[in-house]
Formats: sequence, structure tokens, C-alpha cells
Amino acid sequence: MAKSVPAIFLDRDGTINVDHGYVHEIDNFEFIDGVIDAMRELKKMGFALVVVTNQSGIARGKFTEAQFETLTEWMDWSLADRDVDLDGIYYCPHHPQGSVEEFRQVCDCRKPHPGMLLSARDYLHIDMAASYMVGDKLEDMQAAAAANVGTKVLVRTGKPVTPEAENAADWVLNSLADLPQAIKKQQKPAVMIKDERLK
Repeated sequence: MAKSVPAIFLDRDGTINVDHGYVHEIDNFEFIDGVIDAMRELKKMGFALVVVTNQSGIARGKFTEAQFETLTEWMDWSLADRDVDLDGIYYCPHHPQGSVEEFRQVCDCRKPHPGMLLSARDYLHIDMAASYMVGDKLEDMQAAAAANVGTKVLVRTGKPVTPEAENAADWVLNSLADLPQAIKKQQKPAVMIKDERLK
């Protein structure tokens, strides 16, 4: 049996890139400051990096699946050029009220449902208890909880943070850029200064 690995599950819009609303063109894709360096550091720390993103714009007819795939390939290569190799990219093109019939459905992959995270878990042999979910919305936190992800991290770089999302999160950070240091701080071992038994 393959050894399980810890992962960082990453929402896309508002977490990795600036959420301009239905981002689907390269010219409109803007990495948030510091996130590429953070992702590189997280890889060095031994985490798999897995993008899990709702893309209801496909179901709503805002852009096509082919346009999304073109942008995703560009994003993947842009990160690889900066020594950040993503281990998985999962997306949900569905929406219950979508205008494109092919994608108009209730599914188990659209967050807050955990389908994308569970698929990644099974394919990549992820240790969910040792993993983190990073996103800017309540739905990200709910999907993580449903998938038994160990730590739910809400970031302030996307939509305005709601009290409900804060309550559902374990950590609230300003940005994904702050995550490596937050994890290192949590994992820092205790240091024995003095042990009275040695006297």
C-alpha cells in the first residue's frame, strides 16, 4: 500500500489569484502577492499541492470548458516555471441553475460538497488528518470538514470574510503567503530549558 502524504488543498479564485469574477482569460489572471513563494516552500516542507476549484462559470455560460482548460494549463506551466509543481487540479463545472444543459446538475463535487477532495485523497493517497484546506469562503471550510481535512484555513485575499466562515475555520490568515510560517510555528518542537530531575 502506498504511503499517505499530507496535502495543502487550495481554492483558486481569491486564494491563488485575485478574484476578478469568473476569471477565464490569461490577461485577467493575477497571482496574489507572495503565494508562489509560499507554494514553493510548502512543497519543500513535504506537502502535496492540490487545487480544488468551483467553476460554475462553465455551467452559467460565462466561459467554455475549453477556455478554462487553456487557462489552467497556462497557470500550471507558470507555476512549474517557478519551481512549483502541482500534484493535482480538480474543478467542478456544474451548477444546479446553470444555463448550459450539459453542466446543469446537482453534483457531489461542487463545494461545499467534498467530492473533489475525496477524489484527490483516493488518487494521491492523501493523509487527510495531516492536511490543510485553504480558501476564502464558507464553502471551502464546509467541504474540508466533510472530507475530514485536519486544518481549515480561511484567507482574507478573496471575498469579504463572513462571520460564518470564520466560525467554521480553524485558522484565519491574511493570505496563503502566511501559511508556511503558520505551520512551522505550530510544528515547532518544545525545547527543554531546564529539567529539575537532573539535579
